[in-house]
Amino acid sequence: MKRQQVIHTGERPYCCDVCNKTFRMPQNLKFHQRVHTGERPYCCDVCNKTFSHKGNLTVHQRVHTGVRPYCCGVCNATFTKEGLLLFHHQRVHTGEYPYRCDVCNRTLRNKESLMIHQNLHTGERPFCCNMCDKTCRTPYHLKLHQRLHTG
Repeated sequence: MKRQQVIHTGERPYCCDVCNKTFRMPQNLKFHQRVHTGERPYCCDVCNKTFSHKGNLTVHQRVHTGVRPYCCGVCNATFTKEGLLLFHHQRVHTGEYPYRCDVCNRTLRNKESLMIHQNLHTGERPFCCNMCDKTCRTPYHLKLHQRLHTG
């Protein structure tokens, strides 16, 4: 009952002694402190990648299992995380393009696409081939280029 009261009152009695961030529940403080200690107690048994939270390990393991439990009800696209499904639906099926280029006024669906688009205007080529000196403007163009090396 005390836990429920804390939620409704907004009280945050648990304080991190490193950064003074406060939390409602002691376990949330414990999880947060891993940011400062670097503790990563959850380990993937396939690739040995470690995680600070069990939920992050669970989501990561879907890379190895291929499990994609979140399905779009409109187009049947599947996702490993609920947040990715929500983002997909919000941007793809609503037609929302909230990011606008300040040079040419083109609108894009996400911040990453806007940043890559802006390379057109700046001439920046930040994506580098790890097999030769070629640089590319977009990850897609880098992927196309790297096919030359792999056949």
